[in-house]
Amino acid sequence: MSLSKSVRNWVMAGAAATALSAGSIAHAAETIKVGVLHSLSGTMAISETTLKDAMLMLIADQNAKGGLLGKQLEAVVVDPASNWPLFAEKARELITQQKVDVVFGCWTSVSRKSVLPVFEELNSMLFYPVQYEGEESSRNVFYTGAAPNQQAIPAVDYLMSKDGGEAKRWVLAGTDYVYPRTTNKILEAYLKSKGVPAEDIMINYTPFGHADWQTIVADIKAFSSKGKKTAVVSTINGDANVPFYKELANQGIKAEDVPVVAFSVGEEELAGIDTSNLVGHLAAWNYFMSVDTPENEAFINKWHAFIKDENRVTNDPMEAHVIGFQMWVQAVEQAGTTDVDAVRQAMYGQKVRSPSGFDVVMNTNHHLSKPVLIGEIQADGQFEIVWETNGPIVGDAWTDYLPESAKLTADWTYPWVCGNCETPKFGTMTN
Repeated sequence: MSLSKSVRNWVMAGAAATALSAGSIAHAAETIKVGVLHSLSGTMAISETTLKDAMLMLIADQNAKGGLLGKQLEAVVVDPASNWPLFAEKARELITQQKVDVVFGCWTSVSRKSVLPVFEELNSMLFYPVQYEGEESSRNVFYTGAAPNQQAIPAVDYLMSKDGGEAKRWVLAGTDYVYPRTTNKILEAYLKSKGVPAEDIMINYTPFGHADWQTIVADIKAFSSKGKKTAVVSTINGDANVPFYKELANQGIKAEDVPVVAFSVGEEELAGIDTSNLVGHLAAWNYFMSVDTPENEAFINKWHAFIKDENRVTNDPMEAHVIGFQMWVQAVEQAGTTDVDAVRQAMYGQKVRSPSGFDVVMNTNHHLSKPVLIGEIQADGQFEIVWETNGPIVGDAWTDYLPESAKLTADWTYPWVCGNCETPKFGTMTN
């Protein structure tokens, strides 16, 4: 029996579509897709664009080495545009439509919180490269930036010390979102545990992109004029930092009198702006471009060769991506697959010699062991390292300084599946 012309055409069209679909699947299978989820526009582009560039460098370098599992890596870049709900949409697009095997991205904690349900629902893997507030543990996220005990707490300890000026009064100034609010909640509890009275702690929040700092800086100036050494701990994010430091200078607040230690200002934020207002102020990170190690020299040279601009700087979140990416590559090679569950198990114990010259290890709580450095801003936009820990510090997902968190632990080692267990219960779990 012969087919009618319309049926025959329908069958042929279906066969063609099937062939096209199969060809697309085959093509997709020829590469390992790496999602890059960073804001390339909006208020956070000042910080995140370089992280996109860093990922492209790492992927190109790995491909030059022969790729991974016999395949080339393919970068899939999207722009969530500093729009927090859009981060979730773009994450879902990367995972369900682009079929990426892993994602490297986010900067602000609100963007990470936005995408977290997507990664957990779809069982995908995110490498998050920026310092954050802790108080979170997910089996689908590897936190390669600093937890509070790897940045905020050591920075306060330094400012309290003789070398740091023995600060007695504290201004906790941040952008109004989850990272500054939670970090400052932890720092307030920590300062009080050190005997600092409530009246010696000033807390202030401003929106993203805030530009009019005159009144707030005047309040800081008045607060610091009470006869006690005062320090400012800044969790101000993005381009609001530029007018903030300018206003400090306008009102005559000098670093030697009221030092500011920033947790979100690094080399990239200082590049291309007048740093005369910032000289002498501080930043706390796990890496600075000025670190003098052979590993860092090689990292900087590779970056400049890739970006073709000797003036482009490196910074801490870039190093975090370097570490996270290399650990992921090692874990995929060990597992022999990009399957998320297999790679997750292979991640534990992965070790990378970082540009800062330390052996950085991934722990079973999905946090790294990293050193802590305090840097002083110089006129050229670089940092002179004035203090560092003796060695790496294990990142802590749950702080010891909030009662509800002190009883929690995190360990994602198989067969453990516990990101927020109370410690006594955790100790009694069995296979």
